[in-house]
Amino acid sequence: MRITLPLLSLLCLTPALTAQVSSRGPHTGIKPAQWKFDYYQILARDWNPRLKVEIFQQAGPHADLYLRRNQPPTLTEWDARSVTSGTSNELVILDQTTTPVLTTDTWHIGVWRPHGTSYSISYRLETEASTRPGPGAVPWDDRPNGGRGTSFRVWAPNATSVYLTGSFNSWNTTNAPMASEGNEWWSLDVRNLLPGAEYQYVIDAPGSRVWRNDPRALQVTSSLGKSVVVDQEAFDWSGDNFQLPAWNDLVIYETHIGTFYDAVGGDPGTLLTAATKLDYLKDLGVTAIELMPFCEFPGEYSWGYNYSHPFSVESHYGTPEQFKSFVKAAHARDMAVFADVLFNHWGPTEMDLWQFDGWSPGSQYGGIYFYNDSRSQTPWGDTRPNFNSSEVRNYIRDNVLMWLEDYHFDGLRWDATSYIRSVNGTDLPEAWSLMQWVNDEVDALLPNKISIAEDMWSNAWITKDTGAGGAGFDSQWDPNFVHTIRGNLIVGGDVSRNMWSVRDAINYNYNGDHFQRVIYTESHDEVANGRSRLPEEIWPGNADSWFSKKRSTLGAVLVMTSPGIPMLFQGQEFLEDGHFDDHDPLDWSKLSTFSGIHKLYKALIALRRNLPGYASGLKGSGLNIHHVNDSDKFLAFHRWDQGGQGDDVIVVLNFANKWYTSYSIGLPSGGTWQVRFNSDSTTYDSSFGNYGSTSVTANNTPQDGMPFSGNVRIAPYSALILSR
Repeated sequence: MRITLPLLSLLCLTPALTAQVSSRGPHTGIKPAQWKFDYYQILARDWNPRLKVEIFQQAGPHADLYLRRNQPPTLTEWDARSVTSGTSNELVILDQTTTPVLTTDTWHIGVWRPHGTSYSISYRLETEASTRPGPGAVPWDDRPNGGRGTSFRVWAPNATSVYLTGSFNSWNTTNAPMASEGNEWWSLDVRNLLPGAEYQYVIDAPGSRVWRNDPRALQVTSSLGKSVVVDQEAFDWSGDNFQLPAWNDLVIYETHIGTFYDAVGGDPGTLLTAATKLDYLKDLGVTAIELMPFCEFPGEYSWGYNYSHPFSVESHYGTPEQFKSFVKAAHARDMAVFADVLFNHWGPTEMDLWQFDGWSPGSQYGGIYFYNDSRSQTPWGDTRPNFNSSEVRNYIRDNVLMWLEDYHFDGLRWDATSYIRSVNGTDLPEAWSLMQWVNDEVDALLPNKISIAEDMWSNAWITKDTGAGGAGFDSQWDPNFVHTIRGNLIVGGDVSRNMWSVRDAINYNYNGDHFQRVIYTESHDEVANGRSRLPEEIWPGNADSWFSKKRSTLGAVLVMTSPGIPMLFQGQEFLEDGHFDDHDPLDWSKLSTFSGIHKLYKALIALRRNLPGYASGLKGSGLNIHHVNDSDKFLAFHRWDQGGQGDDVIVVLNFANKWYTSYSIGLPSGGTWQVRFNSDSTTYDSSFGNYGSTSVTANNTPQDGMPFSGNVRIAPYSALILSR
């Protein structure tokens, strides 16, 4: 906008729409007698990098335009930045990229004119587009030869103008205009605006003005609050040289920050409270912590799958610095950290991305970040991102890389990829190509990271290489395992247990690789949505019963001995009951009450990772389910890596309420096989019988396709793990 000052009028200006300005004048003097001198004064601010002054001579002899910085003019001496004359419009541009405007700078405009000359003068402070890279708010520091500040860049293709507002300008909605870059993006450099400052965008579009948080804000004060400038480079990562363990050494612990460690009746848990349990998790033996979604969501209580700000960490859980500290502290304890991310939908409420720049083809559609037709439909509203948009694709790619690079997360779990790749049963080719592209980017830039999909449709193409047409994920949650194993453990009558289905669940793999699957009996989905924790499902209202303990721990054995990447859900290791509720924190008193169950899980994890040194087969790919007895509900399988002593492992499982004093199974080699684990040990619960073999001597009688055999003693609903 232009402010025009008429000849010889006394003006008292309010701040201009494009800048904070003031005017003094005109002031009239004579030198020589036939000449008059008028002057005006402008206060320029940091966010207005360029001043334009224009004089239009209307009549009379020529007038001259002078400018002086910071010092008042005299009638005889001027520091002339430019002298203009003539009868046409004259333009002076003071480019502040080379001469930065400071907050205290005042520019004086002087017009030296003969009698009889009439003119009009106008000035405006214009914004130049930022020359610094990067979208969002990016702090910069040019010291010692320059200053400090923050560059802002936002995508708003339907905007006619965009203004930056914030704590730096008292939330003025017009005096910090952003410059159009001519490519649907708007940008601005602001000197002396430092991390910690709050800000928003004011976006004008035809027929509307909207206030919006930065889609790439790294921190917000709340879901309905303000964006906060964050310096991603400020955190000290020194000493963090952690590398993701080999996949065959991964044991994942899924946790929810808000309920993991907090007092009953208190506020939701935080990263600081969760961090106090890192030593506990290390002692348990887990090697990877998977955090349920932690991006900013409405309110303080949520599972996290409704986040409003995809680049911001949940304000109640902690700051970006605290998230980084949590990751660094986990790494110091040799534990990886995975982030659960959400790209199948966003929101659906308190979401600044919705109709971000004021445009949408209808009230039910979300505008530039979303599909605006039937493809928008999800079970969570019309909130599916527009995977056809290059800007949205970049937004998702950048989000993935941010968690992995800036926060040092070791892997990502993509939620509900089936709702990314298809809508109402119809494939979205652009969504498939998005997943391929992002996974290829991660593999190229960060090859030691892992990408895990939750697809739940047993789709081998999810974990197939992109070169072969696959989506390129490294692993995926396996529905064949969890649904089959839970079903066979929950069903009341032994006769209904199907050992053939258990066999198939143990043996299932994707593309010939068992480690392309994550296996578990509890996750956030399996313990909510009308379902409960496994012990609760086995006997509702009696999760601490003998039956619940025996059969749920039988499931734990299967998770830790079947090939794949094993996963636990928080509290599973001390028999947490009921169902998952984001208002109900873990009952840590159960760790004392069921300390034996905790010991059982710890022992299983140690065997799974071969910490004792005599069970390396559990880390290998070798699997032979050589004994399946559906009549007696009995099953045994052989695991190995290279084979031989200290490697070969035999897992024996009794799925029936029946004692066996001498049950014969095949063995791969002769000698004495030691029982390394017996789930019926009274070490794990006083109600268990301590019944079972301590060792098994192999005989030369072949059985089950094995060259040797031996007899085991085993309790009901129990498991034995043997090795040589």
